[in-house]
Amino acid sequence: MRELYADVIVDISHEKLDKPFQYLVPDRLREVLETGMCVMVPFGNGNKLIKGYVVDLGDICKFDPMRTKEIRDIVKGGVGIEGRMIALASWIRKNYGSTMIQALKTVLPAKQSVKKLEHRTILRLMSREEILSLLGESKRKKQVAKERILQQLADQESLPYEWVTGKLGVSSQTLKSLEKAGVVRIQSTQFFRNPVRMEQGEKSSQALSADQKKIVTQVITDFDAGRQETYLLHGITGSGKTAVYMELIGEMVARGRQAIVLIPEIALTYQTLLRFYQRFGDRVSVMNSTLSIGEKYDQCERAKKGEIDVIIGPRSALFTPFPQIGLIVIDEEHESSYKSESAPKFHARETALEVARLHGASVLLGSATPSLEAYYRAQTGNFKLFTLKERVTGGNLPVVHIVDLRRELKEGNRSIFSRKLQELLSDRLARGEQSILFLNRRGYAGFISCRSCGHVMKCPHCDVSLSEHKGGKLICHYCGYEEAKPDVCPQCGSKYISGFKAGTQQIEEKLKEMFPNVRTLRMDADTTRTKDSYERILSAFSNGEADVLIGTQMIVKGHDFPKVTLVGVLAADLSLSVSDYHGGERTFQLLTQAVGRAGRGILPGEAVIQTYQPEHYAVVRAAEQNYEEFYKEEILYREFMEYPPISHMLAVQIFAKEETRGIDLANTLAAMVKGALGIRLIGPAPASIGRINDIYRFVFYIKCHEYDKLVRIKDFLEEQMKELLSRNELVQFDFDPVNTL
Repeated sequence: MRELYADVIVDISHEKLDKPFQYLVPDRLREVLETGMCVMVPFGNGNKLIKGYVVDLGDICKFDPMRTKEIRDIVKGGVGIEGRMIALASWIRKNYGSTMIQALKTVLPAKQSVKKLEHRTILRLMSREEILSLLGESKRKKQVAKERILQQLADQESLPYEWVTGKLGVSSQTLKSLEKAGVVRIQSTQFFRNPVRMEQGEKSSQALSADQKKIVTQVITDFDAGRQETYLLHGITGSGKTAVYMELIGEMVARGRQAIVLIPEIALTYQTLLRFYQRFGDRVSVMNSTLSIGEKYDQCERAKKGEIDVIIGPRSALFTPFPQIGLIVIDEEHESSYKSESAPKFHARETALEVARLHGASVLLGSATPSLEAYYRAQTGNFKLFTLKERVTGGNLPVVHIVDLRRELKEGNRSIFSRKLQELLSDRLARGEQSILFLNRRGYAGFISCRSCGHVMKCPHCDVSLSEHKGGKLICHYCGYEEAKPDVCPQCGSKYISGFKAGTQQIEEKLKEMFPNVRTLRMDADTTRTKDSYERILSAFSNGEADVLIGTQMIVKGHDFPKVTLVGVLAADLSLSVSDYHGGERTFQLLTQAVGRAGRGILPGEAVIQTYQPEHYAVVRAAEQNYEEFYKEEILYREFMEYPPISHMLAVQIFAKEETRGIDLANTLAAMVKGALGIRLIGPAPASIGRINDIYRFVFYIKCHEYDKLVRIKDFLEEQMKELLSRNELVQFDFDPVNTL
């Protein structure tokens, strides 16, 4: 029997996370030791016994076997919070490809040098009579500072430390002398930073509809019976998904469990938090990148100590160290921001399933436009599907107008705004109602299209758009195919063939030219750079300080503005024509979300979708708000092209300082897996942006129906790379990528 070795991290604070140490696993522990377990190991020259955590197990000794020490024992008490986090990090490393240190730094809360905050109180230890006796003595000796504090202590048994040193002007030395004499005791109580500053208000408890109650009952019944399932809640915009989340969380909290609510973007935090705070008060908190290091650290400590029940935030909130999670909610689960774009490139949805498994928790995915991956798994029985098809307000979905921009051009309108949109904007301004103008720039990557007929220049091999590069080249970022940029449209001969270049600022300027008195707010990358900018803009619009809100995708997700009765979608096909197989799905999702912002109050809503491809099924089905029909058409395309979720896909991304080395490395790695059974290889090809900061970028894709086989290919390539890579090169793995490199 071969020896078994364990990699052990002996200090899991962020600064010390440099390397694991390898230990021999004794025979008596071989069958019971698992990743994530806390163990006692001899450490250093003196072999002092200290705690460590097992991060990996294997039969290869990386050091001199004669000098490798043996694990002494497993720490009793089962796998604690840290153990579960380490087990999760090990799972991420295995399934997404990264170093163990990168995975650990992703899941473990930062233990940086954070100043602890304390409340200090001065407690009286003597009787009132004894204090008065000392007071008289202080007056005789003219000890003015001591006299002031004794005067206060004669009437009060405790005093705030900061008030005594500040308002009374008593020095810390005086207080220490009183403490030494047994007159007082200075008591310190640690408290944590709380980033949530809101008025509690009345506790909201919205009555659930029969359909909502049915969902809550099913999830809780399953949970109480020991069946922790994954559920997909497909509810139209405004159907009350959040009310279901809150009711379920209330049930979990009543059972002594905690809940994590993931939202796709920080922009949604304020509105979501407000609703949850009204229900759960100080037992709810947030975790996102706008928090200071101290605030982040304190939220983790509050979670460990049981001071909070609910955490809200983007994907990093998934790693909040709760002791016993009962429910993980992923709102707007279709959003691509749930996939990390830096190593390890984990997906929050799949990682949430593993967190739930470690805690014995349930997972609820919610969306008006579910990802194809989630809906496919619901259709094949891996997830349980719930649907909500009616708005809780009782209102109807907005009336949608699809405007063909090709016809607008032929009829002489070269404006950014179609005539229909101009007419409806004028009407809303006259009636004092609000409008949203959404510029669909998502995934814009320099594709070329014809404004006259709508034709998009596409790769003949991959059915994605070609992207424009310098020197008049059109290149496919999947297989490397290239051709020259045409001067006229190859479909209709029109000279109006080019890329789209309008931005939110230009739209705002054109709108003010058309309607000089219009009040506007803009929400894009330029206007949301400061900490409170999202909240400030959304609050101002909600309070009626603007007639029109202009922005990119961040304005169409999850926001609820009852006064908005018109949504205009400009350039609907930008996301449709990106060089990415997700183009149709993302277009449908964005258009459905955008249209769903109109008419959420008592006033009826309308929406205008401006497009060069009015007949495309993604546009037509979004206008109808018909997800099921869209899914049927899109899944056929995925089946034909063998794209996820039908087949899995691994992107192998190569970064090199020297272009020739990058090309050689990409070709060498691709050749190693070419011809393997059950896979299909695409590329290598230059990345969409071939060089950033003087680093050349290349990629190739491997398609396979078996995810585990792709993991094994990743493991094989990682082994080969140990001999191939120099210090100037890097290889990363991206499983089922949501964006092309």
